[in-house]
Amino acid sequence: MKAMILSAGEGTRLRPLTLTTPKPMLPVGGRPLLEHIILNLQRCGISDIGINLYHLPEKVIDYFGTGRQLGVNIRYSVETTLLGSAGGVKRLAGFFDQTFVVYYGDVFTFANLRPMIELHRQSGAPVTMGLYRVPDPWNRGIVELDSNKSIVRFVEKPPKDLAFSNLANAGIYVLEPEILNWIPANTHYDFGHDVFPNLLAQGVKVAGYVINEPIIDIGLPEKYAEANAFVSEVAV
Repeated sequence: MKAMILSAGEGTRLRPLTLTTPKPMLPVGGRPLLEHIILNLQRCGISDIGINLYHLPEKVIDYFGTGRQLGVNIRYSVETTLLGSAGGVKRLAGFFDQTFVVYYGDVFTFANLRPMIELHRQSGAPVTMGLYRVPDPWNRGIVELDSNKSIVRFVEKPPKDLAFSNLANAGIYVLEPEILNWIPANTHYDFGHDVFPNLLAQGVKVAGYVINEPIIDIGLPEKYAEANAFVSEVAV
C-alpha cells in the first residue's frame, strides 16, 4: 500500500523554530515528527511513500534519503509553488495506482490505521476521512456523521456559534485513485476547502472513521509542546 505525507508547509506559526528547520523535521521526543509518521505508516503495512516538500527541502531529503533505513521507499515531490493539500497529491498522481493514505505532516499520533483502512474497504466509499474529537471545533474542519458512518455535512472552521459537532478532520485520509480526477492539475487546491465540499455537493459518499487514540496537530507552539510532553509521559 502507498501513502502521501503532506510536508510542504512553511510552519509560519512556529517561527522562529521553522526559520531553519522544516516543520515536519521539528523533534518530538528526540526524533523528527516526520520520522514518527513514517514509522507509524510502516507499522500499518505501508512501505511506498510520497512526500511533498517546499520549505528547506534538502533538510528532509538529506536526513531520510531513499527511506531504506526505516524500511520504506520514499519518492519526493519538491514544489516550487505551493499547491495546497490536494494539489500536492495531484502532482504525484501517477504514483497512486491503488488505494492510498494521505497523512498531514504536522499530525502527531501513534494511531493504528489498519481499522480505518478496513472500514474504507468495507464502505465502498472512494474516500474515508479520519476524525477525532476536539474541544474547539470552530478552529477545525468539522463533520456531521450519520449512523452508517457516512459524512453528511462538512464545514471548514465554522463561526463559534455555528459549530454543530466536535468531530474534526484529523488530517488522515484513505483514498481511491479516482478521487484524483476531482483535483485540477498545476493548481492550488485543498481537500478541506475544495475537494470534500465538492464531493458532498455531488452526492459522492464520504465515509468517516473516528480515531480514538490521541492526535495532536503540532502547528501551534503550545501543541508542539503538548506532543513532546505526551511522548515523555509514554516513555516513562
